[in-house]
Amino acid sequence: MKDGNFSIGKIFKVISKILSWALFVVLLIAAIFLLYYFIATKIYTAKGSGYEPKFSIYTIASGSMEPKIKVYDAIVNVKVNTPNDIEVGDVITFVSTSLLSPGKTITHRVIGITQDEDGKVCYQTRGDANDIADQACAKYHNIIGKVIFKIPQLGRVQKVLASKGGWLVFILIPALYIIGRDILRLTKLSSIKSTATKMSEPKKKDPKKEREEAIRKAELKRKLLKNDNSSKTEYYKEPVIRTVDKRRIKNDYNKPKNKKKKGNN
Repeated sequence: MKDGNFSIGKIFKVISKILSWALFVVLLIAAIFLLYYFIATKIYTAKGSGYEPKFSIYTIASGSMEPKIKVYDAIVNVKVNTPNDIEVGDVITFVSTSLLSPGKTITHRVIGITQDEDGKVCYQTRGDANDIADQACAKYHNIIGKVIFKIPQLGRVQKVLASKGGWLVFILIPALYIIGRDILRLTKLSSIKSTATKMSEPKKKDPKKEREEAIRKAELKRKLLKNDNSSKTEYYKEPVIRTVDKRRIKNDYNKPKNKKKKGNN
């Protein structure tokens, strides 16, 4: 039974830790992108409409690039320096000049490179999910950037955060959960530390008990000494050292022994 409880508790702890870290990563990514968006907006406002950032982030709103890029995926674009930086097969984000979608921001794949009526480079594009190419080619000066990577479904987080209760669900509640968990952990550590301190401290002895113990020991010692003095039994005797003359012992040894006389019967 204990093993079962231990296993369930351990599994719950691991799952809780994974969810906490996943939530932390999502919040961190969202915070980074929101911070970047805020800074880029401020720079764009300060420098005017001609400012083109090195990196740009867009959320896909249609399924024209599925299955490679899905709806609500966030794409990150990097600005290209020359027309030669874009090749056939690259996915680019550009401002459309098509009659069907004038002025809209489009993210499609380059299927060909041609020239417009002015002899400038123009990129023929098409969505991966579309059967036909786009009506108008994308001109170089309308290119926002080339897609370098995507963040799956980050747009859903952005959509929720833009709603009224989004900040409450994704920021406040997780933050309170993390803070509460850390407070409980600190409380537990403080309790353990307090218990360890109490155990390591020497126990205070009662002076009255110490005095009684000393009197009892003195009385016991006095009785033992009294019994030893009144006892007549000699338990220990000092050894006596004698000097022996070796020559005398030798003469006694060599002296003939007297034979016993036989008596008359």
